[in-house]
Amino acid sequence: MLYFARGSATDRLTAEDLRAGVRAALDRLGPRHRVLAVPPDFTRFHSQAGPLTCLVHEYYGDRLTDVLPALGTHSPMTPEQLHEMFPTVPADRFRVHNWRTGITTVGTVPAEFVRTVSEGAVEFPWPAQVANLIAEGGHDLILSIGQVVPHEVIGMANYNKNIFVGTGGVEGINKSHFVGAAYGMERMMGRADTPVRRILNYAGEHFTRHLPIVYVHTVVARGASGALEVRGLFIGDDAEVFNRAAALSLEVNFEMLEAPLQKVVVHLDPAEFKSTWLGNKAVYRTRMAMADGGELVILAPGLREFGEDHEIDRLIRKYGYRGTPATLAATRTNPELQQNLSAAAHLIHGSSEGRFGITYCPGQLSRAEIEGVGFKWADLAATTRRYDPARLRDGWNTLPDGERIFYISNPALGLWAYRGRFSA
Repeated sequence: MLYFARGSATDRLTAEDLRAGVRAALDRLGPRHRVLAVPPDFTRFHSQAGPLTCLVHEYYGDRLTDVLPALGTHSPMTPEQLHEMFPTVPADRFRVHNWRTGITTVGTVPAEFVRTVSEGAVEFPWPAQVANLIAEGGHDLILSIGQVVPHEVIGMANYNKNIFVGTGGVEGINKSHFVGAAYGMERMMGRADTPVRRILNYAGEHFTRHLPIVYVHTVVARGASGALEVRGLFIGDDAEVFNRAAALSLEVNFEMLEAPLQKVVVHLDPAEFKSTWLGNKAVYRTRMAMADGGELVILAPGLREFGEDHEIDRLIRKYGYRGTPATLAATRTNPELQQNLSAAAHLIHGSSEGRFGITYCPGQLSRAEIEGVGFKWADLAATTRRYDPARLRDGWNTLPDGERIFYISNPALGLWAYRGRFSA
């Protein structure tokens, strides 16, 4: 059921609105004595999950016994990041998710179901894995907190993805990513009903209904002034909370264009994007808008690695972003990719399939490293002088010499497509 719902394309929820919404929902839930919060990590800083988690602590105090950032395969948060994102939550409440060893398999989605929903793209059983703390922590309330926004792996981020992927295990994360890549990310992005979502919904209905999970979803968009605005807050324990948030996200986070884009410049905030594993959102979120033969230029001052995980970084360096046929062929013949299907999926997601150019301007990776994985390289300082984020505005810009570009200051906040490609 829904415990709180407020949001529209014109809403601008203030900090006090969020406080009132959280308190109203928690009041309706009744007394709780051992609460676990599962917010995203620092890579979702703009989701408002930090302030919301602080509000949960404000409400429950010592009854908020644990906070488990949903790292997925990402690196653990540093003490500085924890303090910046969750400034009023005591440091001793935070736990670190270990996706390799700290998980419990609560059930298995049958291979036949996976084959059916993926329309035959893959056929394997999918293990429903969650953090030990979720499965065995003895909490009487688990608050899964985060932003609903278009997503490359599942169509729309959050809801039970935050549990089964954000706190999942090696096999579950790998296979969920591969399902989406094999089915086709452009068939899923911006859609709430996708093969991966159906698999997670099956797992939720069959294996975790006994857990006291309540979802706290935000919808965040950039306003006319360029500032981030919270357009919606939805709190509930079933699919309606996700469907309401996803419908609003599609309305405010999806920019439908009348023609494909020839030149796109994307800026990656150095505090948020340090790897292509994350930074390739610049590719994922714009690919349906890019013209054939177009150019995507990515300003990445914080870029220092390819994978958040050492093994994934090694695999990206070895196999590169070579396109779907090459990646699937490599996966068929190399056990190390078969055992790390999320890396294989990421390599597919990050390739333009030769349809448009991708030029990275990295802060801390060399030209040889960038070109070694299949991207083009350009000097960050020189490119930033030409495409200065301090002077550009989101959307269309015309430079002094007449060049016309489309600028995106944060690819994590939206999805861009032109009508012909999205409807295909």
